[in-house]
Amino acid sequence: MKFSIVLTAAPYSSEAAATALKFAKALLGQGHTIYRLFFFNDGVHAANRFTTVAENEISLQQQWDSFIAQHKIDSVVCVTSAFKRGVLDEQEAKRQQFEVASMYGSSEIAGLGQLIDAAVNSDRLVNFG
Repeated sequence: MKFSIVLTAAPYSSEAAATALKFAKALLGQGHTIYRLFFFNDGVHAANRFTTVAENEISLQQQWDSFIAQHKIDSVVCVTSAFKRGVLDEQEAKRQQFEVASMYGSSEIAGLGQLIDAAVNSDRLVNFG
């Protein structure tokens, strides 16, 4: 079965980001496919590489980045949500005259059309947040 996952909650505001990651790993482990991940609203913070945690804590952002890169999953960060929260890819960081991008390179910035496409091309669209 083909799934798309939408994350709308920030990584440390609830268990949604951690649960979504566990769910995504379980899907692949059971032989399903992930068509697209879509980070929306506060969920875009999962793609922020500038978030730091204490040494004895797990960085959900790094875990998401590694998971996406390892499995070559199509991962999209909502453009409007990202810009309002300071999550910028390299192109937008340059345009705004920042020295570096704050977003992991494993995801791309795009609009809600990508969410609609995910809904149309997936057997299930699952929302966390």
